[in-house]
Amino acid sequence: MSASTTTLIGIEEHYLTADVERAWHDIALEATDPSVRFHQGDFGRRLADLADERLALMDETGLDMQVLSLTTPALHDLGRESIDLARRTNDTVAEAISRHPTRFQALAALPISIPEEAALELERCVSILGFKGTLLCGRVGTHHLDDPMFVPVLESAATLGVPVLLHPRTPPPPVREAYYSGFSPMVDLGLATVGLGWHYDAGLQFLRLVLAGTFDRLPHLQVILGHWGELVLFYAERIAVMDRMSELLHPIAHYLRHNLYVTGSGMGCVTTGLEIHSGRDR
Repeated sequence: MSASTTTLIGIEEHYLTADVERAWHDIALEATDPSVRFHQGDFGRRLADLADERLALMDETGLDMQVLSLTTPALHDLGRESIDLARRTNDTVAEAISRHPTRFQALAALPISIPEEAALELERCVSILGFKGTLLCGRVGTHHLDDPMFVPVLESAATLGVPVLLHPRTPPPPVREAYYSGFSPMVDLGLATVGLGWHYDAGLQFLRLVLAGTFDRLPHLQVILGHWGELVLFYAERIAVMDRMSELLHPIAHYLRHNLYVTGSGMGCVTTGLEIHSGRDR
C-alpha cells in the first residue's frame, strides 16, 4: 500500500501569548468571562508554546499543519490598547511561521473594538505577513458582528478574499444567569461554554449576519463555523422558515451553500450520545 499523500490541516488551533493574558487580567476579564480560567495549567502551557511541544503533539497525532489563531475571547474586550497588542501578537506568530513554514499558518488577531484599525491590521496580516484570514469571537461589548460598525472589517475580508472563522465565546452574564445557572459553579460554567452555550452563541452570530443582509451586500464574504456548523446546519430546515419573514435576496439555504464552510473542530463523531454509549457497551 502506498503512503498517503493527504495533507492534514487543523484550522482551529489556538495559542495565547503572555501579553494578551496579562491584558485580560488587567481588566479583570475573568469576572465577566469565566472561560478565561480555562487557559491555565498544562492547557495554558500548550497554548503558549509555538515550537517544540506543539510540533511534537502534531507529529504524535499525524497533523501536518496548524492554522494558528488567538484563543477566545481574543482581543474583543480591549480598547485602543488592542491596536498595538494585535500588531505585536501577529508579528510573534509570523516569526513562528518563518521558523516552521511547512507546519504553521495563521489567522489574524484583530483590534476588533476599533473596526477601522482592525481592517487595516487584517490587510497587513494578509498582504504582508501572508496570513490566511481572521478569527472573530462574536460580540464586542454589546455589539453583535452584524452591527454596521464592523462593516470595514467584513469588507476587508471580502476584498482580500480571505475567510472569517466565527469562534464561540461565552454568553453575557444575564444570559448565563437566565439559561445556564442553577447547578454547581463548575457545571454552570461548563454548560454556558464548552458544553453548549458557546455553540449557540457562535451559530447565532452567523445567522445574524445572514438576516442582516451581510451576504447580500458582500456576496463573496466567506465564513467558517467549527463544531459541525455550531448547531446551525442541524436546524437548516427549521431556519428556512425565516425565508417567509426576511427580505433577503435569496433563501437562507443559499447563504449556507455559498458563504459558509464547516469544520469538525476535533469533534470526530456526529452520532448521538446514546449510540456512543451503546457502542461502548457492546
